[in-house]
Amino acid sequence: MYRIFLVEDDNDIASSVAEAVKAWDYSVHVVSDFHNVMKEFSIVDPHLVIMDISLPFYNGYHWCSKIREISKLPIIFLSSASDNMNQVMAINMGADDFIAKPFDMNVLMAKIQAMLRRSYDFSNDVKLISCRGAVLNIGSNTLEYQGERIEMSKNEYRILYELMSNKGKLVSRSKLMESLWATDDFVDENTLSVNVNRLRKKLESAGLTDFIVTKVGRGYIVEDA
Repeated sequence: MYRIFLVEDDNDIASSVAEAVKAWDYSVHVVSDFHNVMKEFSIVDPHLVIMDISLPFYNGYHWCSKIREISKLPIIFLSSASDNMNQVMAINMGADDFIAKPFDMNVLMAKIQAMLRRSYDFSNDVKLISCRGAVLNIGSNTLEYQGERIEMSKNEYRILYELMSNKGKLVSRSKLMESLWATDDFVDENTLSVNVNRLRKKLESAGLTDFIVTKVGRGYIVEDA
């Protein structure tokens, strides 16, 4: 299920967008702490961001630049500040699209779906890593096991890529954090644990029980046995 990250302080608009997103069977997280948006971003690990420009504490340009330091996921600006200067600035800051308020919800959903397709479609030219019957498609966000395709977020994929690339070897928590975020400015140990636990649940639901083994105080390992 795709996860949408909504940074919007107008409660009415946030509720309307969230309702529309859920109607398409996507999950949505509406930011609650506008002082520390990146903390929520790291925990949610979304596939797409919808962002207003005018926000409490820091504006959308600030958070867009922060996201771009660690992720290339699609970002859509949604703002009433729709003059040419703001639209150009939004694109220059790393946004993929700009929708002016007031807007048509059908147009917004069409753009969301188009961006998700472009960003997460699978390449025909893939390399594979296999372990215990599970096959990881490098460059995509999926794992295949017993004919079932397991969808993963980018962070979940990176965690599994590191572990399967080093199957039989211990991968430290610090190595995983470095691979995922390349910084610990706003990432703590709990954020990594949340991502690993979410990945474990997906694997277990597909029948891959105990695929990721925790070595307490040291890290994680995938054993090819």
